[in-house]
Amino acid sequence: MTVSRRIVFALVCGAVIGASFPLAQRAVGGPDPIESLPLGELRSFTQAMDVIGKRYVEPVSPDKLLENAMRGMVDGLEPHSRYLDKKEFADWNVNTSGKYAGIGIEVEMRNGFLRVVSAMDHTPAAAAGIQSGDIITLIDGQSTTGLKLKDAVERMRGTKGTRIKLGVLHVGAATTSVLELTREVVKVASVRSKMLEPGIGYLRITNFTADTGDAFTDELNKLQQQAGGDLHGLILDLRNNPGGVVTSAVKVSDAFLEHGQIVLQRGRTPGANHEYDASSGDLLKGRPLVAMVNGGTASAAEIVAGALQDQRRAVLVGSTTFGKGLVQSVSPLQEGGAVILTIARYYTPSGRSIQAEGIKPDIVIEPVKVSAIDAPIARVREADLKGSLVNEKPAAKPVPPVPPVDAPDASGDVQPGKTDNLAVSDFVLYNSLNLLKGLITAGTAHAG
Repeated sequence: MTVSRRIVFALVCGAVIGASFPLAQRAVGGPDPIESLPLGELRSFTQAMDVIGKRYVEPVSPDKLLENAMRGMVDGLEPHSRYLDKKEFADWNVNTSGKYAGIGIEVEMRNGFLRVVSAMDHTPAAAAGIQSGDIITLIDGQSTTGLKLKDAVERMRGTKGTRIKLGVLHVGAATTSVLELTREVVKVASVRSKMLEPGIGYLRITNFTADTGDAFTDELNKLQQQAGGDLHGLILDLRNNPGGVVTSAVKVSDAFLEHGQIVLQRGRTPGANHEYDASSGDLLKGRPLVAMVNGGTASAAEIVAGALQDQRRAVLVGSTTFGKGLVQSVSPLQEGGAVILTIARYYTPSGRSIQAEGIKPDIVIEPVKVSAIDAPIARVREADLKGSLVNEKPAAKPVPPVPPVDAPDASGDVQPGKTDNLAVSDFVLYNSLNLLKGLITAGTAHAG
């Protein structure tokens, strides 16, 4: 081996060791991590670098080759682990702050296709009708086939006010639709609430950020006050929630639970193992709870859904969730980049893993489009029959009509005065509301 090759080999070994074993500890009686490195593969690696450096059609710096190697090393593990360079890590920090310029869409690469996990509420993507499960086939006329996830995300972001054209294959569609969107500053409030009917609240969580737990408590308290001190029941909307911070999901779950386990997290290292248990105090005071989920409900949102279902605290309504039962951690690197690494699996209170399976709701209701009947159906009633007997009792005091339910807009957030027909605008929410009213009625009858 030449001197130059020995130097390259030493540098590569240092880079690989530093990237692979930043927290490596030698187990008692176990092999030293450095001694267990596959030296034959490392020799092949340095030879490949040497061949590329000498024979590739264009000059490539060793730094670029090593960065590509690190990216491939992490990205090749599974879809949720990835390497971030300095710029990507800075963008990631901006994202977690909840404010960036783009279209408000969460995507993943699945089987070579750029698939939508969820479109965030009140964003250009949601307004354009993009939904979980849709496939993004084109970005500004360029195919997404073979495109790296980071490159796809970078292309969809940009300056506020600029336009972007997306080719979107909607779920169930045979042809691709071309949608033109305008980028906006995406700043999503993770929690919103609304009174649906007197005493019945609606609370939506769009994603789990560091402050979602506190925001959730504030919104729930507002609903309690609007209900005159006590809600009769609550609908918790977790649809199209891509997840986020685990501890925030635990805090939301704990708000409804008096005791018992919320989630169990297990990894290879002691630091990845956690068991989260509920503390006493149900903010809803044991009143009926219905939680809505769908294929866009993922990760931390599935922790909440799984805990409420296993603890029999809520009735889950909707469609099977995304199925991400993994936990990631972020490890900054010395040169300014970072590694997002899957470090653990998590398990619901009953001990089940939802990884790649998802959570099946207690009541499955797939979203459907319902049309209102233009003209009322003519029916013959008893009073219309010739010679029918009249009611011999005085007319009862008429029952006041139920106030119309405010329906959600296209992004899923409940808006007042949009329409009186909730079944048309959101069929799943309509059925969830009816279910909740039934639970409230049954509970009142039982208590009486």
